Amino acid sequence: MTKLRTAIVTGATGGLGKEFVRLLVNDDRFDEIFVLSRNGEKLDSLKSEFGEKIRPYIIDLSDVGQIKNFGKFIETQNFKVSLLINNAGYGKFCSYDEISLDESINMIDLNISGVVAMSLTCIPFMDNGSHIINISSQAAFQPVPYQNIYSATKSFVKNYSQALNRELKEKGIKVTAVCPGWIKTYFFNRACINAKKAPKKFDFMAEPDKVAEKALKDAYDGKDLSIYGFYPNFCRIMVKLLPEKWIMKYWIWSQKLR
Repeated sequence: MTKLRTAIVTGATGGLGKEFVRLLVNDDRFDEIFVLSRNGEKLDSLKSEFGEKIRPYIIDLSDVGQIKNFGKFIETQNFKVSLLINNAGYGKFCSYDEISLDESINMIDLNISGVVAMSLTCIPFMDNGSHIINISSQAAFQPVPYQNIYSATKSFVKNYSQALNRELKEKGIKVTAVCPGWIKTYFFNRACINAKKAPKKFDFMAEPDKVAEKALKDAYDGKDLSIYGFYPNFCRIMVKLLPEKWIMKYWIWSQKLR
């Protein structure tokens, strides 16, 4: 029996994740698209909007046990994972002491453990020509005060993706880290908590559809990094040329966080 060619998108119900779904649903390379999120109502709305290709799956991706259960579910299905997009994640704009210990650890669990667990769960069901896209950030290139955990998790995602891409070369599986700057999404609704010190200047905002389009193109071109726009590329170069403490000082000055 021919196996269905399947794409899996986490954090699929809005923002960048939904733009990936919008692009994939019309892509003949995929027979079905699994959309993963905690919100069952929003997942059902995706199916109503995009049609029968959509396969909703409710999951908390900060819970590794639930990801293991998703792996057991995959074993019962007749499909191969042609594309995994690890998009789920969040950040908080604040000082280290303005969010709880539990929320700090949950951010790490989702942004790091969720990405690793989903990747390791899906790789056995991939073959030559499959792709993994992990959403990192421009923040991965440098330490970022007042979003310290978020930037650190995204640095992990970038480095993990590039190293994993090299390890999977012999299997013909490509891994791409996407490192965008600010994107016009609901990310900010959760990130902004009216903290005493937090970034408030969001220059060079990108549209999520443009970031998603470039990410898919770069992944299919076999690139291990996808960076949309001049400014994120400029920042990546500057971090290589200047000491990190200078970069942090500039960030604090530019955001008026002194």
